[in-house]
Order: sequence, then structure tokens, then C-alpha cells
Amino acid sequence: MTTPDSVLFAAMSLINLEGDLLDQGEFNAWLELWQRDGLYVVPIDPQETDFKNTLNYACDDHEMRARRVKRLYSGESISTTPRARTLRTLSRFRLLESQDELIVVRGAQSLWEHRKGNSRHYAADITWHLQPQGDTLLIKQKVIRLINSDDVLHSIGYIL
Repeated sequence: MTTPDSVLFAAMSLINLEGDLLDQGEFNAWLELWQRDGLYVVPIDPQETDFKNTLNYACDDHEMRARRVKRLYSGESISTTPRARTLRTLSRFRLLESQDELIVVRGAQSLWEHRKGNSRHYAADITWHLQPQGDTLLIKQKVIRLINSDDVLHSIGYIL
């Protein structure tokens, strides 16, 4: 029997794995956590819900996520050379929806980024839409609502 607590625990396990993979620079493994038709979104407007018809910092489908990872590995972009060291702290998980085909979890992320002697801090509310695939979960959509998204942001060349 599946309980709300067991669903939330499974979701938190995937979310923590995702954070660890990103902090360790294991971007190809991160790509494997996604549904092929999944969407990675960093909206500018913190209230926005129509991501495909508005301007965002990122609104990445599979192809764009793969290109982002390729840039991070290749060093082709000045904003990724040297690659930023990051540390994510994930907390405050809340199960918003739990159905057979969709699990929605909201949480908080505090991300520290260090590169070239400079450190930046980004805080965000994040909503993950997860889909069960057999015994595992995959990310269907991830929306990162930075608390300062409508301010001027500097070089977000990595994955939030």
C-alpha cells in the first residue's frame, strides 16, 4: 500500500539525487532523470504559469537540456569556464499532488555558487512534477522560481 509519506519519501530521494548529481558535475546522469518530453523552467516572472509563451531565463526541452550539458562539459561558454562549484541545500518538501501518473512536490533550494573567487547565492521555490516509470520516478517538469528573479541576475551558466 502506498501512503502519502512513502510517495513523498520516494520523491525526496529523487530530488536529493538530482541535487547531488548537479553539485558533483554529473550532468549526463542528471539527463537520465528526465522524461524525454520534460520541461526545465526558470521563469523571470515569479507568478508566471504559461512558460512556452513568455520570456524565461530557461525553458528547456530535452534537446536544450542536452545542449546545456554539452556546453557545461565542453567549456565553450565563458560563463562555464572554469565550471562553477555549487552546493545545494534542499528543504521544506510538501506533497501537493499524488496520483498514479503524476506526483507534484514543492520545496525550497538554497544554492551557493563559487567561481573565479566570487560566490553567489540563489534561493528558490521549486516545483517538481514527477512521473512514475516502473519502480522509479522521472522528472516531467521542474520549475525554479528564484526569489529575486525580477532583479538583474549575473551569469547563470549552470543548472539551478
